[in-house]
Amino acid sequence: MINFRYHVVSLTAVFLALAIGLVVGTAALNGPVADSLKETVNGLRKDNQQMRQAVQSMERELELEEDFAAEMAQILLPGKLTGKRVLVLSLPTGRDHTEGVLEMLRLAGADITGRIDVQDKFINPENNNDLLELAVTAARPTGAPTAGLPGNGHGVETSSALLASVLLDRAPDAAPVSEADRRAVLAAYSNANYLTTADQVSGPAEAVVVVSGQPYVDKDSAKKDESVVKIVEQFDRTGAIVVAGNGSAGGNLVAFVREDAVLTQSVSTVDNANTVQGQLVTTLALVQQLNERKAGQYGVADNASLLPRLPQ
Repeated sequence: MINFRYHVVSLTAVFLALAIGLVVGTAALNGPVADSLKETVNGLRKDNQQMRQAVQSMERELELEEDFAAEMAQILLPGKLTGKRVLVLSLPTGRDHTEGVLEMLRLAGADITGRIDVQDKFINPENNNDLLELAVTAARPTGAPTAGLPGNGHGVETSSALLASVLLDRAPDAAPVSEADRRAVLAAYSNANYLTTADQVSGPAEAVVVVSGQPYVDKDSAKKDESVVKIVEQFDRTGAIVVAGNGSAGGNLVAFVREDAVLTQSVSTVDNANTVQGQLVTTLALVQQLNERKAGQYGVADNASLLPRLPQ
């Protein structure tokens, strides 16, 4: 009969064997395993350090490129847009780099007739009917032209057509819009919080720079992206236009223009206007539009040229 002492001895022998196995195994493997782990950690540490140095180098290179572009702007731009009347239309997605675009235009000598910030409310599809009604009521007490406004029931398109008619030069055979009428139309949209103006619009412009950014990503993104295209289409009908964007993918405004065979014939785009280089190119693209009546697609994307070639 197996007694209690036998169980104790057996269990003791088992645990003793395990302990001896652990000690012997650790002694046998500790050297190679530890060395291997140490080599792996050291390798990862070196890779991490190299990547950190590479990132720092690229950041520094980018800073130098920005500085170089800023210096080149001082050489290339002065006088290029002297006497040219330019409107800056800032979309909600392009607000961060609007000031940079404005600085380059001013450096070129452009007469900035005004900066207008389009608010999210203007783009929101929920306000379609209100925009349609506002286009009629804003124009009714003024001499602003309404005969050519789109009649397809798209509020953004109709309101953009009205705004373009009072903010840009009209055809030579069309009656000019008075200053009072221009102010009245802008006031109607500003009071309804569809637009904001940094300063009073000084008069009609002969060209417009539309500052845009990334595509919308919310549940109404498709309709909103369509609306910003409608804005560009209506201003394109009236004057020279450059879209100063950020990126050219995901269905944003720059991407849409470049994919449209009709718009690319008259609308210039810049896909890196969020950088100093792109803001410089935006101004050069506008110079090309006004002097050569030529549109181009510029920036860093595969389907774009780096910058326009201007005549000497």
